[in-house]
Amino acid sequence: MELSRPSRLGRRAFSALAGTTVLGLALGGSTALPASGAPGPAPTGPPPGPPGADGARHRVALDRHSLLVDGRRLALWSGELHPFRLPSPSLWRDVLQKMRAYGHNAVGVRLAWNQHSPAPGAYDFTGVRDLGLFLRTAAECGLYVVLHPGPYIGADVDAGGLPGWLTTVGGRAGSTDPVYRRHADEWLGRVNAVAARHLFTRGTGTVLLYRADYTGRADLDRLRTRMRADGIDVPLLHGDTPLAREEPGPVRDAAEARRVHFDRLARGNTLDDVRMAFGGTSWGWLPAPSAPSPTYDPAAPIDEARRPTDKLAPLHQLGHLLRHVPDFTGMTEAAAVRATDARVRVRHLANPDTGAHAYVLRNDSAADVTSTLPMGGTDVEVTVPARDAKLFATGLRLGSGRKLAYATVQPMLAMSVGKLDIAAFVGRAGETAHLVLDCPDEPWPTRLDEEAAWVFDRGQLHVTVPLQEDRLTRVRVRSGDTDRTLLLIVADDAASLRLWPYETPSGRVLVRGPELLREAALDGATIRLTGDTVAERELEVWAPPGITDITWNGEAVRSGLGRALSLMAVWPLPGVPDLVLPALDGWRRRTENFESRPDYGDEGWTVADRRTTHSTTPVPDGRPVLFADDYGFHYGDVWYRARLTGATGPERVSLAYSTGAHGLLMAWLDGVPLGSHQPGGAGDGKGTWTGTAEFGLPDDLRTGALLSVLVRRTQHGQDAYRTARGLTSAAFEGASPGVRWRIMGAAAPDPVRGPLNNGGLYGERHGWHLPGYDDGRWEPVSPAALPGGDPRQGVTWYRTTFRLDVPPDIDASVGLRLDGPPDRGTGAHRVQVFLNGWNLGAYVGDRTGAPHTFVLPNGILRTRAAANTLALAVLSGGGAPSGPGSVRLELLGGAAGGVPVKPVPSPGRRDG
Repeated sequence: MELSRPSRLGRRAFSALAGTTVLGLALGGSTALPASGAPGPAPTGPPPGPPGADGARHRVALDRHSLLVDGRRLALWSGELHPFRLPSPSLWRDVLQKMRAYGHNAVGVRLAWNQHSPAPGAYDFTGVRDLGLFLRTAAECGLYVVLHPGPYIGADVDAGGLPGWLTTVGGRAGSTDPVYRRHADEWLGRVNAVAARHLFTRGTGTVLLYRADYTGRADLDRLRTRMRADGIDVPLLHGDTPLAREEPGPVRDAAEARRVHFDRLARGNTLDDVRMAFGGTSWGWLPAPSAPSPTYDPAAPIDEARRPTDKLAPLHQLGHLLRHVPDFTGMTEAAAVRATDARVRVRHLANPDTGAHAYVLRNDSAADVTSTLPMGGTDVEVTVPARDAKLFATGLRLGSGRKLAYATVQPMLAMSVGKLDIAAFVGRAGETAHLVLDCPDEPWPTRLDEEAAWVFDRGQLHVTVPLQEDRLTRVRVRSGDTDRTLLLIVADDAASLRLWPYETPSGRVLVRGPELLREAALDGATIRLTGDTVAERELEVWAPPGITDITWNGEAVRSGLGRALSLMAVWPLPGVPDLVLPALDGWRRRTENFESRPDYGDEGWTVADRRTTHSTTPVPDGRPVLFADDYGFHYGDVWYRARLTGATGPERVSLAYSTGAHGLLMAWLDGVPLGSHQPGGAGDGKGTWTGTAEFGLPDDLRTGALLSVLVRRTQHGQDAYRTARGLTSAAFEGASPGVRWRIMGAAAPDPVRGPLNNGGLYGERHGWHLPGYDDGRWEPVSPAALPGGDPRQGVTWYRTTFRLDVPPDIDASVGLRLDGPPDRGTGAHRVQVFLNGWNLGAYVGDRTGAPHTFVLPNGILRTRAAANTLALAVLSGGGAPSGPGSVRLELLGGAAGGVPVKPVPSPGRRDG
């Protein structure tokens, strides 16, 4: 059942749908809504509980306000995580738990077809490609799944996720061509076979929504029919639906995150998405030319090293607001409200069910603006920082008999724990929060922290709190009309990131203090908490009645009852101890380029003599096809060898070639370097760079000479998968010798690491990058010799091993820092990084010369008293040094806690 796209998601949003029909989940399960403008059949109320594989059937529908899950409104707050960018299945759980803790209730999952399919008809869903394992883990973490198998996914991956072999089978991707459609259907069928076992509708998983690309309405209908035949009965999101069409791009900072997502909320969007909640690594030959480095989306709120960034606070706050303040799932556009200063734009929303109002204020000017805004019948002075946004609310219920009249800070959550009502508000450090509560009877406030002040006047309680950096202020409010106590919590951004609501089957809990709460479970009189700490932290827990004891990561915590009606730990939770990483020494070095030697045997190489191609790149008249893809070499470097026969005396050779970003060509004649070349300019705008390398030939060139060419072909553009890679033509001046070309690239795909791991370098084809390879006869090299290395054209390999011994209760994130050679600007310089045989990407040192830190994912990286093999393949040309530059391990972060990490299989080589 597809969700048709409205132009906007407010009161007017779904008038474009068929009347006011609810889009039911089950086949034929639609339900009619009342006339447009009337309240929907599902009033505002508590959202559905956290999802899981509970074995029960579920219904999903959609009206003009939100998703409806089993009749309850759900504001979907999704964040994208690409499993293929984190090749360590144990760490999927780590990031998914962090996403849930930071407020997300759904994860968006794109699947790269090229990672799963090395050849037509061959598919692999094992190891780091285990889709079923990922979906089970998401369900265990309490997250819905929005599944996007493509076939085309974009995502800055090679060919937009299309497999390399698709370049050679004919048919145009993204069209109704029967050849393409047959392969795409086969791919979707393999995905659907897995997804059908994890559907939320059947209670066997949490796959809630499904996305796919399509061509035209007829193709969409065909896709829907195919889904149903494969057992996929969840709603279909397509290119015209809000979640698919309005995905925001990366944001620079917290202020821009607020502007972007508050604006979407102001337009009534309750199907929101954070484009990348976790960016990860574009490892191996995965990245498209549009991905500038192995680090994917450095602006993601959870960074490549799995650490929170400064962009996370507003997303954390908004996610928990949508989860714990249900008024926002039924908001519609209300009467216009204006601030006295026109530089502040205001969007006014209201919930007709509850009477709550929301005001989204946006300041796009370069100066902070203080203005007056009418809220809750009162003119309120508010300040919106430059290029920032704020969200205010009025009329929210904060517990029995109490409502929020207005506040100059943003609500984050409202929840009940036993007989305690808790409301949390957040703002920026340095501001003064002003909260006004309507109270039918005079309250009895108690200031629990020194910063708070209060006054009661004409039925309203006024509370003011100066917000301080990483400080939280609490005020307890009682009154004679109810036995329920209201606890007001006011925090700045930093303190809000240590405030963790959690829903258990026995009731809600709220935890304050640690850097992360992963799970909470009620066990008799004990609440069992798991999570992470970085520094020593207080621990405060609000739990249902009867809970008297706390454990933290399995250890009992001594605690007592606090003034805020919470359990308070007597002693702080411990932080992470200092960690010391080893220096990298014991290096060994070996050069290669055997393919350039005249006596090298190339009998097993493929003869490049084709005359036709499916590529969009034209073949020069009368010359053979030299494109690497046409001969089955889709990833990594590729070698060419040509014997020159017949005519003598050619003076020059021109080698035309086509690559992605950071392409490179090197040529030899009879083993003697002719030179290197890099394509220049900005490319064609679709991810392709072309160049022509011209080399002079010796005067005494004789027949039978050997021309050898190495091309770093790199990846296809997202939208130009059939553009040639590698050599495109060769021409001679002065004479035209006979030429018979042979080509060699990557060997058979690594059965564990996948088809995007290996390229065509000699060392890769012979296992020099693998653990267990015998490098005992290689030349020893001191660390001091690494930064330079003798300038030479070709490939030089460096290997070493190192051992880490991180305590088992510590999650350490480790990186490999490459600073590049000191004279990095002298010519072509590339360093391919392999850890335990896994290709983590390339350092490109000749263009910007900027250092780069490669994140070494735990699981691939052995951190528990085990050896690691590090191999570096350095491509150097044009006078560039043959050394990798300065290389060292770098501690990126550590936490006491984490998740159990299972080593990722990293098979090695035992022979030389």
